[in-house]
Amino acid sequence: MKKFLLSVLLSSPLWVLGQGFQVNLQGQKQIGMAGAGSALALDEASVFFNPGAVSFLEKNSISAGVNPLLFKSAFQQSGSNITENVKNKIAPPFEAYVVWGPKSNKWKLGLGVYTPFGGLVDWGNDWSGKYALTSLNLKAIYFQPTLSVKITDRIGIGAGFVYNHGDVNLQRALPVNFPDGRSGHATLAGTGSGYGWNAGIYVNTLSNITFAVVHKSKVNTKLNDGTATFDVPQSLKTSFPDGNTFNAELPLPSTTTLGIGVPLSKSTTLAFDASWVQWRVYKELAFDYAINTSALADTKSARNYRDGSSFKLGVNHKASEKLALRAGVGYAFSPVQDGYVTPEAPDADRYILSAGIGYAPTSRFEVNASFFFEDVKSRKQKNIETGLDGTFKTLVYAPGLSLTYKW
Repeated sequence: MKKFLLSVLLSSPLWVLGQGFQVNLQGQKQIGMAGAGSALALDEASVFFNPGAVSFLEKNSISAGVNPLLFKSAFQQSGSNITENVKNKIAPPFEAYVVWGPKSNKWKLGLGVYTPFGGLVDWGNDWSGKYALTSLNLKAIYFQPTLSVKITDRIGIGAGFVYNHGDVNLQRALPVNFPDGRSGHATLAGTGSGYGWNAGIYVNTLSNITFAVVHKSKVNTKLNDGTATFDVPQSLKTSFPDGNTFNAELPLPSTTTLGIGVPLSKSTTLAFDASWVQWRVYKELAFDYAINTSALADTKSARNYRDGSSFKLGVNHKASEKLALRAGVGYAFSPVQDGYVTPEAPDADRYILSAGIGYAPTSRFEVNASFFFEDVKSRKQKNIETGLDGTFKTLVYAPGLSLTYKW
């Protein structure tokens, strides 16, 4: 039993980069439209949403924004009437973009730095699922230099190289006790990196209806020399060696998006995005530990994910020369099958609602704000590996703000 629980413990740290930890907060204008916008040449965030649209941006620009994200999740164990909640923690997903090109506007260079995966959750040290998780702090930061070329007056193509820097700290209780009754504790920490690409096509038809096809590649993220630290009674130190290291590899999934932009009037545009996320790459995760003991063997942990998808509809209305208003709705299908839901990412199908506003006090400066809300459906689960049995309910709130300078 000790060997089984420890193998489950150490099979999780990189897995949580995926699943419900995909963060759809890469541009304030698009966030205000529920994340739609691949078929719109709205702003410098097109570096992420569609590199092919970047060459259609009229001005050079630099922008930076942040979305303080509050993850509110509750759990009720089967057979209990007690509801347990995560502690209030605010994660800071951010995005920064630079776009530059000649006045001829035939091509542009771009650079994006953004956080497409991440999470911050703290269930506390004494909740009913403490042997599955007590806390998690996760960041995946993508760096994307990009080239976009306008091959005709109505067609643009673009592509960017992606480098990912990942950082994770995962903690949970161990099923061993000190003389004073407190549980042992494990901390898993490490950094990793991976590489991929992001490419897109942007088409503006004669009727000014725009189309987009975008593919973000799988990014194989490798964690080398991650550290596992154990706080256990002295008599168990040999079974839980401090400073042990491990290597692992996680393929962050590819995403294909089809988008359309429809001008309803001179001041109002409708955007729709349909995305297919290839989560099926998660069949299993394998971990190789530098030091093996009778309680700590190399592990292979089944995941058996299916592909996920999302549909997002947004509207952008230019109320005046300086003021823009936005709103959006969406729905996302969870890739996590029954038996694999965990407190790291209590995932389920979810509804998306959003709103946004933009204000340009001058021709060079612009301020954009957004509010993003996700209602994750309640999901009753018994995890296959940990045995944690109960119902999760999650809400996500993310206000956002960005500043832009154009020239």
